[in-house]
This record gives sequence, C-alpha cells and structure tokens, in this order.
Amino acid sequence: MTSWTDLVRLRIYTGESARIDGLPAYEHIVRAAHAAGLAGATVLRGMMGFSGHSEIHTAKILRLAEDLPILIEIIDSMEKIEAFCDSEVVRIGLCLVTRDCVQVKVYRV
Repeated sequence: MTSWTDLVRLRIYTGESARIDGLPAYEHIVRAAHAAGLAGATVLRGMMGFSGHSEIHTAKILRLAEDLPILIEIIDSMEKIEAFCDSEVVRIGLCLVTRDCVQVKVYRV
C-alpha cells in the first residue's frame, strides 16, 4: 500500500493572452515543467474571473470572451518547485503565484 507524501502545489494564475516566446504562457510553462522532470502539471481554463485591474472576464458574454482566466497547477518537491519558479515563472510577467503544502497519494493499477 502506498503512503501519503508531503509535496508542494504551485498555482500560477494568469490569462489566456499571456505569452512567452510566442506561445501561450500556459503551454510554455507546462512544456518547461515536463522538460524539468516535475511530477505533474494541469491547466484549468476559468469561466469567469477578475484580477487587480478589476475588469471581469467571462465566457457568458454574447461576444467571444477575451483573456479568460487560466490556472496552472504543478506538484513536486519544494526544491524542484523553487528552482522551476526561479527559472520559468518569472517569464510570464503579470501573474499571481501561490504555493501550499499538499499530501499526495498516487494510485496505480
């Protein structure tokens, strides 16, 4: 039986329009996390949100939604997360980054 492991969850909040080297920021970050050998990454597209600029972005408006919120989650050890943040996350520019400790248990069949 697998036991619980203490790891760190990195959350990067940005928007669809954020770009790094011509790619959407979320795509660049996930590819960089994969190349760095991090344990896992997921990108979630928000349906509605606002940031420090107080402009609400939503998919409900009848026109094509622009710059919807994006949440990138990455999980690994504190050391790997710190190194990754120092090398890649700062390249997004405008974003909010949080980290918290999580307990992880991996189930494999």
